[in-house]
Amino acid sequence: MVTTATANNRAALEASQAITRRSASNLALAFVALDRRRRLAMSALYAFCRQIDDVADEETQPREQRASTLQDWREDVQRACEGGEPRIQVNQALQPVIEQYALKFEHFDELIRGMEMDLEQDRFETLDDLDRYCYRAASVVGLLSIEIFGYRDDACQEYAVNLGKALQLTNILRDVGNDAGRGRIYMPVAEMKKYGVDPQSLLDLKYSAAFHNLAADIAVRARGHYQLASDLLPNADRRAMVAAEAMGAVYWRLLRRMEDCKFRVLDPRPTRLGRLHKLTLVFGTWWRIKTGSTRPNYGCD
Repeated sequence: MVTTATANNRAALEASQAITRRSASNLALAFVALDRRRRLAMSALYAFCRQIDDVADEETQPREQRASTLQDWREDVQRACEGGEPRIQVNQALQPVIEQYALKFEHFDELIRGMEMDLEQDRFETLDDLDRYCYRAASVVGLLSIEIFGYRDDACQEYAVNLGKALQLTNILRDVGNDAGRGRIYMPVAEMKKYGVDPQSLLDLKYSAAFHNLAADIAVRARGHYQLASDLLPNADRRAMVAAEAMGAVYWRLLRRMEDCKFRVLDPRPTRLGRLHKLTLVFGTWWRIKTGSTRPNYGCD
């Protein structure tokens, strides 16, 4: 006999999986490298991340309403972390994952703080401000994810922080045109001044040599985080981090493509890799790790 609680849990899990499937994201694609138990857990975590990101991006809603909704999510996921009864369906699917893998509320809280930064400002003044945003928007997702992947060496935590920052900086470069179309610029004001980039030129989607130089500098920062992540990944945990390493390989190739095209990213249509190309990179990463190769998946070409 199926109880009401069981039926509700099943519905919540199916809802999270549906969100993950609809996203067609690089992160969701990398889940194919995981066993079924961890794949379902990551699907529940990803659905949470996707939903709060959508709340922050829903520009048809007033900022105050979005801020209130994010606070509702914060309080609800805190209930899930503290053994209470979450009210939001996605958090109902996430709660067993939180319990099984001992996921910390502080990381969910930091992630929501990252979304709140998007509500509170559409410019970052300095590289330190951008770094803080990248930590909150991406590194904490990595810190949550590695608990699900399973690791033995605490160095994996710094690996996750650096890989998260590398992926987020790559995302920011890819989405310059799309973000500008929404009036948002993630390139720090201080760096735009340094390279002589007029913010209005980005909003007008005007490519220039000055923008190329600015983007190339941000790419160097991303490269540094890729390299650090590659260096920090403990050999003992390489197999467990296969999904994260697949993500690194996909986003590294995306960064290289943008470098090759001189960062001509001011088109609202972002630079992308084809699905077959991404699957090839994911499978190649899985195969190298399975066969014991220690060849880096990114940061080396």
